[in-house]
Amino acid sequence: MYITTTIPYVNARPHLGHALELVQADVLARHHRRRGEPVRFQTGTDDNSLKNVLAAEAEGVPVRELVDRNAAAFEGLRGPLDLSFDSFIRTSAHPGHRPGVERIWQATAHDLYTRHYEGLYCVGCEQFYPQGPCPDGHEAPLQPVSEVNWFFRLSRYRDALLDLIGGGRLRVEPAARRNEVLAFLRAGLDDISVSRSAARARGWGIPVPGDPGQVVYVWWDALANYVTALGGGDYERWWEREPRKVHLVGKGVIRFHAVYWPAMLLSPGLPLPSAIVVHDYLTANGRKISKSSGNAADPVALVDAYGVDAVRWWLLREVPRVGDADFTEARLVTRADEDLAGGLGNLVSRVAAMVCRFLDGHVPPPGEPPADVAEAVHEALADFDFRRAAGAVRRLVDEANKYVELTRPWQQDTAGRERSLGTLVHTCRALAVQLEPFLPTAAARVAAAVGGTRLSRPEPLFPRLSTPAVSGRRPGGSAGPG
Repeated sequence: MYITTTIPYVNARPHLGHALELVQADVLARHHRRRGEPVRFQTGTDDNSLKNVLAAEAEGVPVRELVDRNAAAFEGLRGPLDLSFDSFIRTSAHPGHRPGVERIWQATAHDLYTRHYEGLYCVGCEQFYPQGPCPDGHEAPLQPVSEVNWFFRLSRYRDALLDLIGGGRLRVEPAARRNEVLAFLRAGLDDISVSRSAARARGWGIPVPGDPGQVVYVWWDALANYVTALGGGDYERWWEREPRKVHLVGKGVIRFHAVYWPAMLLSPGLPLPSAIVVHDYLTANGRKISKSSGNAADPVALVDAYGVDAVRWWLLREVPRVGDADFTEARLVTRADEDLAGGLGNLVSRVAAMVCRFLDGHVPPPGEPPADVAEAVHEALADFDFRRAAGAVRRLVDEANKYVELTRPWQQDTAGRERSLGTLVHTCRALAVQLEPFLPTAAARVAAAVGGTRLSRPEPLFPRLSTPAVSGRRPGGSAGPG
């Protein structure tokens, strides 16, 4: 499976919305690797944006300096968020990106033409709109633009896209987003501008082949990363031969990924992705979390304050498949305390303590087979429903805690006690396996606590948290991977 995220602009540091998509992609990658399947997980940054240029001008630093610094912050999320990506592409630095963009441009030459264009441009979205304000909430007024641009004959591919998406060969999930794309296609497609004047772009970006007065439109440039990052035999392996090519994207960029990108590939006859998985927004007090809104929760600061397990678990357990999710630190803490400290952590500690007390730490053979959640997790992730998948793990924890109260091992005879505790130990081991894609470091701690033939009393796996501001001291001791 080839799994990709969108590549964000680097006009500012990453926020929690970026972490959501990265963690979702990481869960998919870890889950399918655990099943023995070949996986490539790719992410990166979109360096060639006018937004980046304007941010550098506002800061009074060279564009390259700002882009390098902020791109490093995005790549640096690997450690704090426990990410396992295989490839990180920067569109201004990857050696294969510019030549790859040029090849795609030249391969679509039969669908490209120039004409004069006038419209209102949102720098925040990097796209034209017929009128204001920006539908995505960017507060800066739309800018009137009048210039000669290159255009792509997007209108030529409307019927093909309707057939592909409507027939399910190009899967758009969830269904609400697929219906949104189909409605957009049925309303008709206009050709789109795919270049900008080099003067307006301040000379930053990839020049149009044969027309140095224009630079390639940043979205055309950015979308190409899914194939330009695949150098050598990787292109044939992961784009031509791999049947499962999955793009994870936010709802604000669904048109680019489900309409523009497939049309760009249809034009030269290149393979298409198999699925476009759309998540909604994270909000804070009802407003979309974004770099420009002033409410951008810093994922690294949250991990430092509450631990990677708490942050990843909130993103996976609280964010619905459809609909925005409102973030607060209090909600993050409540979810971690209920599910991790009070649920899983309490279960493992109780089981290990009873094995030590009643069986001198010796692990008996399993009595009853533990409930099997593997198929429930797999089915949920096949539907790209991360909340349902994490919920299946939590349900097994609840069932095991109920089993403790039902069987009451401390009141049983020796044979019954061994049977009950054997079932519980092996259930905890099964939990460690199923938890690994979601919370890899926590899963390792659980596995260590209940592994081997003899147990000892573990330290608390998930200390309870408190809710100071992120800028305050880390609460409750270390809840992170260490």
